[in-house]
Amino acid sequence: MTGSIKISSKKKIAVITMARNDDFFLTKWIEYYGRELDEENLYIYLDGEDQPVPKNAGKSNIIHVERVAEHVVKAEKRRLNFLSDRAKELLNKYDIIIGVDADEFLLVDPKCNKSLAQYLSEVSISPSISGLGMDVGQDMELEKTLDKSGSFLEQRSYALLSSRYTKPSVISKPVNWGSGFHRVKGHNFKIDPNLYLFHFGSVDYKMIQDRFLDKDRMSTGREGHIKKRAKTIDIITKANPKTNENWLRIARKIQSYARPIWAWNKPTMLKLKLVVEIPDRFKGIV
Repeated sequence: MTGSIKISSKKKIAVITMARNDDFFLTKWIEYYGRELDEENLYIYLDGEDQPVPKNAGKSNIIHVERVAEHVVKAEKRRLNFLSDRAKELLNKYDIIIGVDADEFLLVDPKCNKSLAQYLSEVSISPSISGLGMDVGQDMELEKTLDKSGSFLEQRSYALLSSRYTKPSVISKPVNWGSGFHRVKGHNFKIDPNLYLFHFGSVDYKMIQDRFLDKDRMSTGREGHIKKRAKTIDIITKANPKTNENWLRIARKIQSYARPIWAWNKPTMLKLKLVVEIPDRFKGIV
């Protein structure tokens, strides 16, 4: 008697984002998700007719959206309502939608030896799953200014375990994302044990300084948002990083059970500032 062979069918997966003045990150975003999911399954909504199409867009779906200049809080609500509606439409032809910002990269732990598409095709998603938030920052004492032509994870070794970036980015059913993809309204979240959401908005101090010179961003009240990125760099530079991977498991457990009083369906780290050394097996992926 022969054993049965399990055949895993690959699901149709799309990834969506909306960006403005983010050509550098979008180029990296297309490079990574195009490799993992194929370019024709990438949907990029550019905020404003004045926005250039990334040079490596290839077969990606690029859609220009009329620019509405407004304060960041109002803009985020509008942006995520818009992306939630687009995701609902795309679920008519896709099984899974990933919603992330241009500086966010959803990675499967390399120890699984599976592509992102393979892994997501096999796990249960109802209606969403989250990766563990890894806020990657520059150690100002040990790491040089970023070589923009090189890999992020070859040049940066530390991340703040941040509940802010543990997001329900992956959905299998129509939902309404809250601002910044930070929650799914009316639903709980589940942190997958092998998924990580790497945020690279704090990857380089000089890049953050340059953003303060962007009058377009400053005019819409984004100064506080950018200051948070600089704070991540300060925390990482001053930290004594944890090298034991058990801290990744501990962070998942904390975020799974601890909730802010004002938001039961969002994770928290209980004000803990845990900085970890990123495992070597992630080097060069992004």
